[in-house]
Amino acid sequence: MTVTLRIAEVLHLIRVQQWYKNLVVFLALFFSGNLFHFPLFYIIVLTFFSFCFISSAGYIINDLADRKMDRLHPERKKRPLAAGTIPISTAVVMAILLFLAGMYLAWKAGMPVVYLAMALFMLTQLYTFWLKRLVLVDVLTIATLFVIRAIAGAVAIKVTISPWLILVPFFLSLFLSVGKRQGDLMMLKEQAGPTRRVLEQYTTTLTHSLMIMSTTLLIISYALYSFLSPYNRLLYTLPFALFIIFRFFYLIITGSIIARQPELVIHDRQMVVGMIVWIVVTAGLIYF
Repeated sequence: MTVTLRIAEVLHLIRVQQWYKNLVVFLALFFSGNLFHFPLFYIIVLTFFSFCFISSAGYIINDLADRKMDRLHPERKKRPLAAGTIPISTAVVMAILLFLAGMYLAWKAGMPVVYLAMALFMLTQLYTFWLKRLVLVDVLTIATLFVIRAIAGAVAIKVTISPWLILVPFFLSLFLSVGKRQGDLMMLKEQAGPTRRVLEQYTTTLTHSLMIMSTTLLIISYALYSFLSPYNRLLYTLPFALFIIFRFFYLIITGSIIARQPELVIHDRQMVVGMIVWIVVTAGLIYF
């Protein structure tokens, strides 16, 4: 195996493509108007990479536990541990090193971040070995992990934890998680159960209903935040936020791979344009 292929396998193992989830730690910095305050930005960068490393350690442990079932899945069978391209001993060492590196960066960011990083890791382990087998509890746990990330970003820079900082990431993650379940069911159909036990308890009718509920709650939460926040002009961003949400909803119900792998959203031109416009307009309303 060439060096390039080895690096690619390692990056696949630690799931660098899923580090986008940890961008949630920037929310408090961005919406508090402190994005260009360098000392605070530095702390959030430390928090971001801390949570990336902690998450990657959790991903490796998850793949170690699920490698046999992953071999039955048309997409997950390509994961390094399921495919056997990375030895188990190497994966264990990497998980330990990533965890230690993540905790060190969390310590550099502050003790509150250490506590939340540990909470993220412990809840991830509960999810890996128990909670992901419980229908509904699985998606609610994933949503809670997003909230932990959002809170970490707030406590790291010592700003007030707004209720909206909890509600919006929670319902956004719930929407994405349920959409992923819907995508798995649509792709795997009757083969869903052998690849992930909890899918035996889901139906497309249930996931579709949950998608509608989580989408509605997400829109209401964001709209209320836009209206009630100190920057009430954020209400002008609602059309762009709605487009992004509706576009992703469309991708889910049409069976797009993006529903199962949200990190591939960068390949959807409409989503990319929508997100860029939303970010630019939101930043303009907050900072100018």
